[in-house]
Amino acid sequence: MNTLKNMKNMTFDEIEVGASATFSHTLAQPGIELLALISGDIDPFNIQPEGSPGSLTDSNTIDGAAAAAFISLAIGTKLPGPGMHIRRQALNFRGTVSTGDTLTATVVATEKIEENSEVFLDCRCTNQDGFELVSGNVTVTAPRSSITYSDVAPPQLTLRRSDAFIKLLRACAKIPPVSCAVAHPCDRDSLLGPIEAAERGIIQPILVGPEDRIRSIAKAEGIDISRYRIVPVPHSHAAAAKAVELARTGEVDALMKGSLHTDELMGAVVKSETGLRTARRISHVFVMDVPAYPRPILITDAAINIFPKLEDKAGIIQNAIDLAHVMGVELPKVAILSAVETINPRLSSTLDAAALCKMADRGQITGAILDGPLAFDNAVSLAAAHTKGIVSPVAGQADILLVPDLEAGNMLAKQLSYLAGAESAGIVLGTRVPIVLTSRADSVRTRLASTAVMALVASVSARQ
Repeated sequence: MNTLKNMKNMTFDEIEVGASATFSHTLAQPGIELLALISGDIDPFNIQPEGSPGSLTDSNTIDGAAAAAFISLAIGTKLPGPGMHIRRQALNFRGTVSTGDTLTATVVATEKIEENSEVFLDCRCTNQDGFELVSGNVTVTAPRSSITYSDVAPPQLTLRRSDAFIKLLRACAKIPPVSCAVAHPCDRDSLLGPIEAAERGIIQPILVGPEDRIRSIAKAEGIDISRYRIVPVPHSHAAAAKAVELARTGEVDALMKGSLHTDELMGAVVKSETGLRTARRISHVFVMDVPAYPRPILITDAAINIFPKLEDKAGIIQNAIDLAHVMGVELPKVAILSAVETINPRLSSTLDAAALCKMADRGQITGAILDGPLAFDNAVSLAAAHTKGIVSPVAGQADILLVPDLEAGNMLAKQLSYLAGAESAGIVLGTRVPIVLTSRADSVRTRLASTAVMALVASVSARQ
């Protein structure tokens, strides 16, 4: 746990009129996020509809009022410091605060009242250019007794180091909408998701399902679908078959699962004569945005391949590598996961890892750096890798995690989501067109992010 230096207060008797204290700090992205959180200025972090005020806003810049936090820090840690209580304040705010700004808060004692131990403080906070972001006065009750703290341990917070999803959405702003068949969008969530994506210019949806039911849900939920084509079919099985047909004939460039079961859609996708199989292995990739990790991380396969064999894993890895390239990662680092870091003949995952790394050396898997077997901690933590003496170009820096089997991948993805606050987008690859498998539990951001990944993949495929 990080600690501060020793901290000593100034008692009421020790404070003289004219006494001053300063607190200075240069803001990195986590600091901007924390200030946004405590000040309530979270608007820059929102995903706004295309064309709306504040669309694609800069999440590196927030309102200058957030700088008042540094005045509180100067008062709470220096003048008067521990034991004080803020009674009144009158502050004025100007300007904005951005990543890289150096903020300096200065507090000066201007008056003392013996009767109630109050001290009036003149307060200012400026940036590196001397621009005054905050000005005004604060009245505090100063402590009467001396307090000294050693090795102060402040509260620990985990902030999202990057917002992978908003970057994906911004990338989609540079490409035209992708035509997408939505199979059986027959409940609120499965209809609202593609419409939200369409309104942001990510896709041009074709709604495939029972027309009366789709229109009834749209009317009940106030969703305007007048601009979108509906392909009427009687039920979910027919919707899956028709959506796949639209993709197979080239009428759409992507598919999205609606309110039907995944097995229904994928059953139509994998049919040998009428489906969307290619020479590639079909696999699923979770794109995870984990708050404590500095980059998006891809987990595969946690949804389709139950117990993949060695040759299956090679195809699964290649699909994930190609997706990473689409997302702008030029040379992704692939960690092949197991329970241990050494080859153990009794653990087939370690043998597969060794073989896959050699396949990459021989050019059978291309476009990435592979290493394994690696335990999960060594794959994502440089400190863990160093502690165990692991020398690897991948350890602690993984962009892609290949899991041993579906159970391990599914549990890992859900643990990151529910215990680590991660958000996930998911996509099926290795088919003629990319496929989004939505879930009723998906948030708006997750649905949009999954659609954005799909659109980027489809856009690249269309250019090849």
